[in-house]
Amino acid sequence: MASTLALLALLQLALFSSVSCIKVCGRPPITDGIDELALKRVYEPGEAVTLSCEQGYTPSTLNPRRITCTATGEWTQSDLACSPKMCPIPRPLQPLAMGRTEAPYKSVLNFTCDDGYVMQGANESRCLPDGNWSNPPPLCKAVNCPLPKPPMGGKIVYNKAITGNTVQYGHSWTYECNPPKAPSHERGSCMADGTATEPPVCQEVSCPIPTGIPNGFMTFAVMRKHGYKEKVKYGCVDHYVLDGDAEIQCQNTGNWSSKPVCRAPCTVGIKRGRIFYNSQKLWIADLKPNRVLHGEHVAFYCLNKADRCGYPVASTCRDGNLPIPECFEEPGKIEYNIRAKTLPSEIEMCASPPPASSTSPA
Repeated sequence: MASTLALLALLQLALFSSVSCIKVCGRPPITDGIDELALKRVYEPGEAVTLSCEQGYTPSTLNPRRITCTATGEWTQSDLACSPKMCPIPRPLQPLAMGRTEAPYKSVLNFTCDDGYVMQGANESRCLPDGNWSNPPPLCKAVNCPLPKPPMGGKIVYNKAITGNTVQYGHSWTYECNPPKAPSHERGSCMADGTATEPPVCQEVSCPIPTGIPNGFMTFAVMRKHGYKEKVKYGCVDHYVLDGDAEIQCQNTGNWSSKPVCRAPCTVGIKRGRIFYNSQKLWIADLKPNRVLHGEHVAFYCLNKADRCGYPVASTCRDGNLPIPECFEEPGKIEYNIRAKTLPSEIEMCASPPPASSTSPA
C-alpha cells in the first residue's frame, strides 16, 4: 500500500511539472486602428490570429496580418499598420484649418456663429468611418430686428432701402428731428440681441459763439450762438497749412466739432550744402525765402565713407520743426566755396543706401 501511494505521488509530480512548463501568450500587442474586439486574453502555443483594421481604418501596408503564439509564449511579428480614413474639410472652412484639406476619422468640427447671427443646422459634425461628415456645415443667418420707431417730432433716414417689416443685424440708420431741434443721439442700428436702438429725444440745442484759432481766421462767421448743424469755416494766414476739417459743425451735444490747427512752416537749418526740394536740387543759398511748408519733404545729402559715394536722406517739416539727419555734415567755408564738387551731393550717388541706423534724423 505504501509503494502504491508513492508511485501515485510521483505520477502527480511528473504531471504537474509537465503542465508548469507550458507557456501561453497574452493578448497580442496592437497599434491604433487594429480591431481588438475578437481577441482573447490568453492563447495557447500554436494558436494563430489574423489581425484586421477596425471600421474607419485602412491597412497602410501589405505586411503579414496572421500571427502565431509560439512555445516561448511570444507572438510572431506583424507590421500591420492601420491608417484612419480621411474626411475632406469643406472648402469654406479651409481658411480656418491652417492649410489642411483633410481631417482623420473621429475628428469633430464644432461650429459657432458670430454675434448677431443665428445658426441653422447642427453645431457639430463628426468624420464617419466611410470618409464623410455626419452633418454639413450650418448656415449663419443674420438676426432680424423689428423696424425702429422714429423720434417724436422727427424721422428716420435709412442707409439703404427697406423691404418688409424687419431689418437685419448690422443695418444702421440716422435719426433726424424737425428743425431747429436736435436728436439726443443721431445713429441707430439693429443690435446682436435682435432689438433696435431706442428712438432719441428731440431737443433744443445751441453751440456757443465760435472762437478763432492761432495763426488762422474764420470766414463769413457771424459772432453769435449757432443752432444744430450750423457750420463755421476756418482758414490759415500765409504759409501756414490747415490741419483738419476746414468746417466745424454744431453737434447735437451743444458742442462744436473739432477745430482745425494751422501748422507752421519750417526753416532749413543749414548754412552750407545742397538740398533736394520741390523736385529740384538747390544750393541752400538759392532757397529764397528759406521756407518749407508743413508736410513738405526735404532731402539732405550724406556721405557713405566706406564707398565714397553720396546718398539722399529725406526729412519732413512738422509744424515748424525740420530735423537734420544725423549723417549730414555741413561743409566748412573753404570746402563749400572752393571744393564744392567733392561734396556728397556732387559726387557719384550710391547704388543702394547704407543701413537705416546711420540715416535716422536727429
